[in-house]
Amino acid sequence: MIKVWDPLLRLFHWSLVASIAIAWLTSEDGEALHEWAGYAALGLIAFRLVWGLIGPHYARFTQFICGPKEVITYTRDILGKREKRYIGHNPLGAIMVVALLATTAATGVTGWLMVEPERMSMLPEMPAFVTPAYADSDEEREYGEGDEKVLKDIHELFANLLLLLIFLHVSGVIYAGRHHKENLARAMVTGKKRAPEHDDIS
Repeated sequence: MIKVWDPLLRLFHWSLVASIAIAWLTSEDGEALHEWAGYAALGLIAFRLVWGLIGPHYARFTQFICGPKEVITYTRDILGKREKRYIGHNPLGAIMVVALLATTAATGVTGWLMVEPERMSMLPEMPAFVTPAYADSDEEREYGEGDEKVLKDIHELFANLLLLLIFLHVSGVIYAGRHHKENLARAMVTGKKRAPEHDDIS
């Protein structure tokens, strides 16, 4: 066994899981707790961005983010059930990390904008494809209930997308764990994974 995931990365991972779970469970009735869970998630995302630049080897974005060619090759290998084992994130896992970070951030920021209506003035006018039609009015409109509704819809869209990504992430973890015969969830608790073998990528 070798050490792969450092303590701060593991703490970030499970803290983000907890904050998203709390935010989801309190989305209807626990306004204050829902907001603080969102703030916690945004703080964790900020930490992860910094840690991706200065953290240990396997935490760094430069270690696992790769180009389209490698992603396509890895995807083909998965379809043929011949993909290699990666000690860190595999190419599809890398895409998922970026997607989860971006979607969590977008959900948190849109939620933050909804807390105080005046914060919406920081935004440009909402794109036409998501705003209600105002064909009967030639007046320049200000931010109001229509924009708040649009922002709420966008916030919910990102939240639902986040749930879909989490489902895909967990499915990928289960598949990779079974295929390579290792418990990836436990590795994110202990930080340890099986040492690389001759054809593994570290």
